Amino acid sequence: MTDPTPVDPAKDAAARAAVALVENGMKLGLGTGSTAKIFVDRLAERVHAEGMDLRLASTSKATADQARALGLVVEELDDLGWLDLTIDGADEVDPDLNLIKGGGAAHLREKIVATASDRMVVVADGGKVVDMLGKFKLPVEVIPFGWESTRTHIERVLTDLGMEGRPVVLRQKDGKPVITDEANYILDLALEEIHDAPRLARALNAIAGVVEHGLFLNICQLAIIGRPDGTVVELLREDIE
Repeated sequence: MTDPTPVDPAKDAAARAAVALVENGMKLGLGTGSTAKIFVDRLAERVHAEGMDLRLASTSKATADQARALGLVVEELDDLGWLDLTIDGADEVDPDLNLIKGGGAAHLREKIVATASDRMVVVADGGKVVDMLGKFKLPVEVIPFGWESTRTHIERVLTDLGMEGRPVVLRQKDGKPVITDEANYILDLALEEIHDAPRLARALNAIAGVVEHGLFLNICQLAIIGRPDGTVVELLREDIE
C-alpha cells in the first residue's frame, strides 16, 4: 500500500512499534485520532501480508469506516466480549501514564473499549508527553438536554477545586455543536494545569448530565512515544516509582 499523503515519521514509528505487539488470534480494540489512524493503516498492511486472524472492535465510527475500507472486519464490542489489547492515541500523557483524551470527540467509546481490555497501549509523538495534565483542553461529553445547566454545575465544581474562571466552552464546528457518535455534546475545559486529577474526575462523574470526561487515570499500561528519527521510547507503568 502507498500513502496518499506524507506520514509524520514520529507517529509512524510509534504506530509500527505498536503493530509489532499484535499477535495472531487477538481480540483488538482500534483507537481514534491521528496516530491511531496510522496504526490502523500499518495493521492492515500486516494483516494482509501475513494472513492474520484478528477480531476487531472500534472506538469510533470514523475508525470503523477506515478499517473496513482497508479490508479489515470490525465487529461490535458486545459480540467480542473482553479484548486482549487496545491501541489508541492520546492528547496528553503524563509521567504516571495518565492521559487526556477526547480531542476527536470519541473519549466515551475510547474509555469503554480501553477498560474492556486486558491491556491499553498508547501511541503518540513526543509533543503529547507533559509534566502535568491540563494544557490540552479537557473534553467532557454531556447530554444535550439541559447542557447549559450541566455547564453551570461544572463551573461550580471547578470553583470548589480552586480553578474558578476557567472557560467551559461548547465545542462547535461550522457554528453548530459537535455531535458525538452517541449523539451528545462536548464541553471543553481550559484548565491549564490539573493538580489533582483523581479529585476532578470524581467531581465530574457526580454531575447529572455528564456522560464521560477525558481523564484516563490508571488505564494505560504502556505508552509508545515516536521520535522524528524513527526510533521510539517505551514508557511502562511498572517503571514508574
